[in-house]
Amino acid sequence: MPRDAQKLTGVQKAAILFITLGPEASADIIKKLPESEIQKITYEIANIASVKSDQKQEILQEFIEINKAKDYLTEGGIEYARNLLSKALGSQRAFEILEKVTEATQQFRPFAIARKADAQQLLNIISNEHPQTIALILCYLQADKAGQIISALPEEVQAEVAFRVAAMSNTSPIVVKEIEKVLDDKLSSVVKSDMKAIGGVPTLVEILNQVDRTTERNITESLEKEDAELAEKIKESMFVFEDIITLDDVSIQRVLREVETKELALALKGCSEEVANAIYRNQSKRAAAALKEDIEFLGPVRLMDVEKSQQRIVSVIRRLDEAGEIVISRGGEDAIIV
Repeated sequence: MPRDAQKLTGVQKAAILFITLGPEASADIIKKLPESEIQKITYEIANIASVKSDQKQEILQEFIEINKAKDYLTEGGIEYARNLLSKALGSQRAFEILEKVTEATQQFRPFAIARKADAQQLLNIISNEHPQTIALILCYLQADKAGQIISALPEEVQAEVAFRVAAMSNTSPIVVKEIEKVLDDKLSSVVKSDMKAIGGVPTLVEILNQVDRTTERNITESLEKEDAELAEKIKESMFVFEDIITLDDVSIQRVLREVETKELALALKGCSEEVANAIYRNQSKRAAAALKEDIEFLGPVRLMDVEKSQQRIVSVIRRLDEAGEIVISRGGEDAIIV
């Protein structure tokens, strides 16, 4: 690959790939990505004036090679993939591709059998473990499964485990292997380990989004006492602006009464049509028309300003939810009685 292509970041390559694939194919892929990644990629796409045809071809070829490598790894492991890629691409190129794949994927993720196991089974096995051990295991589980487990723990343990999940960044492969071995023995299966950055606020947010309101409130209130700044970061991540589409119309109308039109126009600048329509349908025709005019009148705006405006509206939504004036739908048994 030429030097100029080698200097591109992963996000820049993704942007060029989506441009190469075209809008229809790209839309199917990009909608499955995390919101933070979508924002980065769409920003790059917006700022690419032109792409050379040979550069498009090189990035598309790299994409194909990496996906072939993933398939080979799944079929027969690292040695199998290396042999096939070496025959097709040469040993040096095979090494480069496999290095990228192992960095970008979770092919050798620990606790694979735990991810397949029943939540109640896992709860029975780990409920008496140290909170740090439980936190480590939850970081490797699917968010919904981790949510079921943390909801079933005693309240005092819930908060302690949640704090440890949020505070975790990296962990020793030796520690992972030891804990993994315990589950291996108890679940009568072989589990492979791999060093990986885990935990953090995003992991805890995914888990909390799957639990009921009572569990969430207990954990966040406990975290506020332990680390107010961390608790605030978690709250800010619990509900993003695009989640407005999950609110019922009555709740959206209540939120709109608290937000100025200029603020709303800036927040809607560049947002999805689905989000915009959720706002427009909860306004009068005159108000919706005026809002659309305000958005057009704004012209080009900085992404940073849009995000700040969206976050201020999210703060209003959080405040109204905490006051019981609107309802944010959550996982678990957070039901609404009509």
